[in-house]
Amino acid sequence: MQDKVSAMPHANASADPAARAAALEVCRRHGNSPGALIEILHDIQSVLGFVPDAVLPDIAHALNLSRAEVFGVRTFYHDFRTEPAGKHVLKLCRAEACQAMGADKLAASVAKSLGTEIGGTTRDGAVTVEAVYCLGNCALAPAAMLDGRLIGRCSEKSLTSVLAAGPAGSAR
Repeated sequence: MQDKVSAMPHANASADPAARAAALEVCRRHGNSPGALIEILHDIQSVLGFVPDAVLPDIAHALNLSRAEVFGVRTFYHDFRTEPAGKHVLKLCRAEACQAMGADKLAASVAKSLGTEIGGTTRDGAVTVEAVYCLGNCALAPAAMLDGRLIGRCSEKSLTSVLAAGPAGSAR
């Protein structure tokens, strides 16, 4: 009986060749250095939008690491996605300062209004909602970030407005 990790190469054979090539190119740009694993995963996510399971064996081979090591790093850090994100990514701060200013209630109402849960993506693929634990904007809590744009003193109304307009004023 094979476990999931040892079964990966077989699943990998049918993986998207473009994704595999992109992952290997990112590894090559980093000199196939095992010490660059986190940067490599970030770059792959930047290129592909997520870090698919299917490219993990390729990364491991290129960096001379075990698949378990690569899988462990990818799953340990919550910043790495295992599935594509929505068109827009809304990060809601859940750290202590934001919690003290109503972030939990805000997160629940935003998730309800979008029809998804924290960590999920709307049915239409427009918005992925993620919990983060500090955006460094504690003085303007509760804080959020939409597509890299920091938003302070959030309310359900202000976030609804920003989401309706999109990150740069474009319609969702």
